[in-house]
Amino acid sequence: MSSVKISTRQVDGVTILDMSGRITLGEGSVQLRDAVRDLLAKSQKHILLNLGDVTYIDSSGIGELVSAFTTAKNQGGELKLLNLTRKVHDLLQITKLYTVFDVKDDEASAIGAFKK
Repeated sequence: MSSVKISTRQVDGVTILDMSGRITLGEGSVQLRDAVRDLLAKSQKHILLNLGDVTYIDSSGIGELVSAFTTAKNQGGELKLLNLTRKVHDLLQITKLYTVFDVKDDEASAIGAFKK
């Protein structure tokens, strides 16, 4: 059972976390939390989570997304979601969290949507 892999890249002042695998209770959600906290600590406040290769997310993972979003906001940052799979999209709809997040389908427009 593999957890999530996260790679980081910078595009035009936005930090993109390309995530693949599973965001679940335990290691997966901790990795996400640490990655976001680490960026905010370095004053990288424009964060885009690319979830296109996330195969599975459980309630703990959803909770971690909400937590990351809130933490970023509280520190004057912005966190957006990119490339939701159908499964993750449906899960966010069911949990009524879809409207909480700023969800984008296109990387270029997502990057342009951050307040610079």
